[in-house]
Amino acid sequence: MSGAFDLHVVFDCADPDRVSRFWMEALGGYDFPFGLPEGFSSWDEWADANGIPEDQRNVGRTLVDKERSRPDIFFLQVPEAKAGKNRLHLDIKVAPGLDGADRRTRIEAEADRLKALGATIHTVMDSPDGFHLILQDPEGNEFCLA
Repeated sequence: MSGAFDLHVVFDCADPDRVSRFWMEALGGYDFPFGLPEGFSSWDEWADANGIPEDQRNVGRTLVDKERSRPDIFFLQVPEAKAGKNRLHLDIKVAPGLDGADRRTRIEAEADRLKALGATIHTVMDSPDGFHLILQDPEGNEFCLA
């Protein structure tokens, strides 16, 4: 058995379309795996033509990295709301190679961009060991900016 496996990241969420669009913008380079089929002006029009019930149109979304080789990200609709702290979270390194005030400025600027997309700041971690922020996506999933 090979020791190398593909890795996918999966988010449980109430609204896969909303959360996937947030992460697509937040991470950059990700997109949906394919475009709208020819002859249709919207996905709802395509779904109507293919008999997909409205309650089944937002059960999941997939993002693929179109620029590099990062893992695919899946967003699956679940009936229950998020309860408690994540047991796993993403660390987004937005200030590699920067120190001190330059690092903090870069992290805060990225936090401002993500807040405009629907994120909220959960915790500011400012200690002698360093500065980073804990944010939440539109459905409350925690992630770090460092």
